[in-house]
Amino acid sequence: MRVVIAEDTVLLREGLAGLLEDAGHEVVGRAGDAPALLALVEEHGPELAVVDVRMPPDFDDEGTRAAAEIRRDHPGTAVLVLSQHIETRHVVDLVSAGGGFGYLLKDRVLDVDDFLDAARRVSEGGSALDPQVVATLVAKPERDSALDELTPREREVLGLMAEGRTNAGIARQLWLTEKTVETHVRTILMKLGLTVSSDDHRRVLAVLTYLRESQG
Repeated sequence: MRVVIAEDTVLLREGLAGLLEDAGHEVVGRAGDAPALLALVEEHGPELAVVDVRMPPDFDDEGTRAAAEIRRDHPGTAVLVLSQHIETRHVVDLVSAGGGFGYLLKDRVLDVDDFLDAARRVSEGGSALDPQVVATLVAKPERDSALDELTPREREVLGLMAEGRTNAGIARQLWLTEKTVETHVRTILMKLGLTVSSDDHRRVLAVLTYLRESQG
């Protein structure tokens, strides 16, 4: 796939480019700020944009705002956002815009296989959310909610669902049979009052939409 990378730290930007190129992907552009990123996406129409959350000039949320613009104006370009710290304020809205979005903490890049798998999954229209981000989203709300009805195992499965994992992937992660995972998923969605769907992104969207509503 063709990729553009937006990261103001040159060392990390070149490191990401090297990982992707070593895996056989083509890095068609590198940017150090959001305007340059948007220009590269306009010029090259890449399959994937890897975007830092905080970039010049203000180092606030330039990356996520650029990500939202890319997803609105360039639906053929998937976006994988990288962040140094957990920032969930834009996550649900970005996921809600459709498939082809991921959010990983930068430490996750150290697990090269996991990072490349997330990049592939996102570029193919799926979702990839960092487990720590998901854990923050599914943390028990201050007020009562249907999440309280979930068992510890069901919360584990819910977290992996929100990461964008398939039933087969969840089964491998938790050392369960796929049939057992299917049962857990049906139970979780029933308890949350959500529609069962075999579409991976719709499952993520349904879960995160519920979590957004349950946390007010």
